[in-house]
Amino acid sequence: MKCVFVTVGTTSFDDLIACVSAPDSLQKIESLGYNRLILQIGRGTVVPEPFSTESFTLDVYRYKDSLKEDIQKADLVISHAGKGAGSCLETLEKGKPLVVVINEKLMNNHQLELAKQLHKEGHLFYCTCSTLPGLLQSMDLSTLKCYPPGQPEKFSAFLDKVVGLQK
Repeated sequence: MKCVFVTVGTTSFDDLIACVSAPDSLQKIESLGYNRLILQIGRGTVVPEPFSTESFTLDVYRYKDSLKEDIQKADLVISHAGKGAGSCLETLEKGKPLVVVINEKLMNNHQLELAKQLHKEGHLFYCTCSTLPGLLQSMDLSTLKCYPPGQPEKFSAFLDKVVGLQK
């Protein structure tokens, strides 16, 4: 069973949840060979109705103690960039294909810089909610490079630089 896991962490990102759970997105995801979509919706107000058919399952939940199991099961992870970038790093270290969706409604955030840098290095794809459907159609996951594991200090130094804690 090929699975897409969407996570918004502890925040809310209703635009992302609404985008991936829209009927045309569900059709697109299924046409790409995925037959399960798991949505971790955090404290969002958009709560899609879970369903299961012969060919496709949609699961929805707010929080779990750990996302590790869902990331491990996923064939593709779609994530917010997040404040601490924890889910991004966890996904990359597990060697899972990652699409980071930038929340354009957040001002003065550093999501875009982080996503751009990791995309430039070939580790992930990034987009906005409006460009996500096109990216899903056009992306080639085989072009992604593995993120070198076990180097959290490099990642945290990069984050510190991006958020202005270090020159």
